[in-house]
This record gives sequence, C-alpha cells and structure tokens, in this order.
Amino acid sequence: MSRILNFSFKVWILAAGRLLSGIGNGFTLFYAPIFFVNQVGLSSTLVGIALGSASVSGVVGRFLGGQLSDSPTWGRRKILLASAAVSVFADVALSLTYNFPTLVLGNLLMGFGIGMYWPATEAAIIDLTSPEQRNEAFAITRLADSLGLSLGVVLGGALISNSGNYRALFIVDGISFIFFFGVIYFAISETYQFKPKQPNSKQENGWSLAFRDRSLMVFVAVNLLFTIYLSQVQSTMPLYFKNFIQLETGTGFSEKVISGLFTWHIVFAAVCQLPAAWLLNRFNRITGLCFSFVLWGIGFILVWMTGNVSDNILIWAILTLGIMSLGMITYTPIASGLVADLAPESLRGVYSSINSQCWAVGYFIGPPLGGLALDHPQFIGYFWLSLATSVLIGIGILQYLNKLILKRA
Repeated sequence: MSRILNFSFKVWILAAGRLLSGIGNGFTLFYAPIFFVNQVGLSSTLVGIALGSASVSGVVGRFLGGQLSDSPTWGRRKILLASAAVSVFADVALSLTYNFPTLVLGNLLMGFGIGMYWPATEAAIIDLTSPEQRNEAFAITRLADSLGLSLGVVLGGALISNSGNYRALFIVDGISFIFFFGVIYFAISETYQFKPKQPNSKQENGWSLAFRDRSLMVFVAVNLLFTIYLSQVQSTMPLYFKNFIQLETGTGFSEKVISGLFTWHIVFAAVCQLPAAWLLNRFNRITGLCFSFVLWGIGFILVWMTGNVSDNILIWAILTLGIMSLGMITYTPIASGLVADLAPESLRGVYSSINSQCWAVGYFIGPPLGGLALDHPQFIGYFWLSLATSVLIGIGILQYLNKLILKRA
C-alpha cells in the first residue's frame, strides 16, 4: 500500500483518463457483435473478420506508437493525444455503419488509434515508477479500465433495454475519447527526459535489438495465447450466450442478462485487481503467468459445460466469467511488468510496442476464429476444449522463458 501512496500524480491522471475512455468502450465492446449480426444482418464470420481487421491497423499503430514514443520529437504525450483523436473518428464511422465495408473502416480506424495508445501509456508508466511499484501501477491502470468498462456495460445495457438504440453507444464512446483527449492535453506533460544528443543509430537499431532479444521473443509466443483467450471473451462469448445457450424457453440469454453477466465479469475483475497484484508480488512473474494459464484452462472448460448442462445454466455462466476475470487480472499487469524488466531504458517504447503488438495479432486471430466456430455449431464444443488444452503449451513455453531469464540475470 505504501508504494501506491508514493506514486507520481501522473500515474493517477493516466488512470483517470483510462477510466473515461473505458466507460465509452464498455458501451460498445460486448454489444457490437450482437448489433452487427442480429440487427445489421451480417454473418458471424464477417463480423469476426471486421473486428479482427482492427488488429491489422493496430499493428501499424503500435509500431508507430512505440517508435515515436521513444522519439524526442514526439514522445509519449503527443502519441496519446493522437490516439484519442483517431479513436473519435473511428466512433463516427461505426455509428454510421450499415454494411461490411463501413464496419471494416470503423474498425481499422479504431485499431489504429488504440494501437498507438498502448505503447505510449505503458512506456509512460514505466518512466514514472520503480521496478518494485510496477505490478501495482499496471494493476491500477487496469483497475481504472475495468471500472470504466463496468460502468459502460451497465449504462449501455440500460440504454439498449430502454431504447434499443445501439448506434447511440458509439456516439457515447466517441464523447469519452474527447474527454480523454482533454485530460491528457491539460493534465499530462511529457514523462521521459530525452537525452539531447542521443545517437540516431541507436534509435534506428532499436527494433533489431528488440527482435534479437530471445527472452522477449519467447514471451511474444506466450502473450499471443493470452490475447487470443481475451478476444474470445469480448467477441465470441456474448454472441455464444445469445444464440447458443439452450434455456427452457428455447432461446439464449437476453441482452439484459448478457449485460448483467459481463458487468459481473468486469466488476469482479476490478474488485480483485489490486488484491491479486499484492498476492502475486510474493512470486516471480513467470509463476504468476503460469497461474493465469491454469485459470484460463478452467474457464474454457466451464464455457463448454455451460453450453451442455441443462440446469442452473445462469449459475454456470456466472462461474465461468468469474474464473475468466481472475485469469485476466493475473495476466495483464504481470505481462507488462515482465516486459518492463526486459526493456533497456532507451527502448521502453519499442519493447512496449512489441508487447502491445501481441494484442493486435491475438485480436486479429481470435475474433475470426471464434466467428468461424459460431458459424459451424457442430464444432463449437471442440473449439472451447481446444482452447482449454492449449494452456499446456503456454505453461511449457513459460518454463523455457524462465530458464532464459535466469541466464541473463
């Protein structure tokens, strides 16, 4: 607790900005697949491809965000401002979407904006904290994100229940990014003091140095698995609960119940975020990530069971999302902290960018994969069980990574 009280006020400002944009994201994150499939009329596969397209532009955004965050000409602050501005335009496009091309356009813009955001904000947090503080610092920013998402899901569910107007969700999301822009513009100065005579050759070789870091590259493989898992919760499971769960009425969960389920998922994650960070401080980062893999494996088995039981289906769904909340909060701050440990001071933006690129690639693979499984119901059970089995691969990779880290210590 004492480490948290000693945080720079800029960490709290970054968290407050994330809270604002998280509220807007919560308005759209879990409802967009339902809207574009059930009201716009696109197939689950097309919607999955469109959602995954954000990761294509996200790769570019993360590359530029990482490179320019380490540049004295741009730095962390300007990248954060550019990220918020692009995200506003993305929401304008999504609010006007009636077909597949415009859905792809909106997602490409959103992916680019969010792609720029993550390397800059994580590099800024590394700048502002000591290694001992980083688990808690990253946990606090994730906590702000979770609280914002939970408020957004609740308010979004209320708006849909009362008006049925899904498009208004994107408008509110855009407004939240405008507020986020204002918070960064007025309350955050540049967090990194760039050296005035930093050789250009070091900047130009930053990416090659990072890609030659074997420990970082092994971690990338682990991170890809985690991000594919997270993408299933956000893009596949809402539609799975809506269209595949067999209740006594013969239909899946209503939008109101789905809203409640994902509100529980996010709120439970928010409540447990800091206690989990304090608990995991007792272990090294590899052990924490192994624990996260175990939780994800249990979670995917529970998804399969939720779709196959005949009684107490809602209770199974609640348990499933609770376990996945724990899997998420034991992954996100530890993964960022591990990358911070590996990164040289002058390459924090580049290393954070590579960490963030895993999210782009994972979200490029995950939504289309989930959409394909939903369009072929006979395989959906095997899909969840395959994801559960894949955690064994992740744990094996982590053991190899631990050996590499011990050698470089």
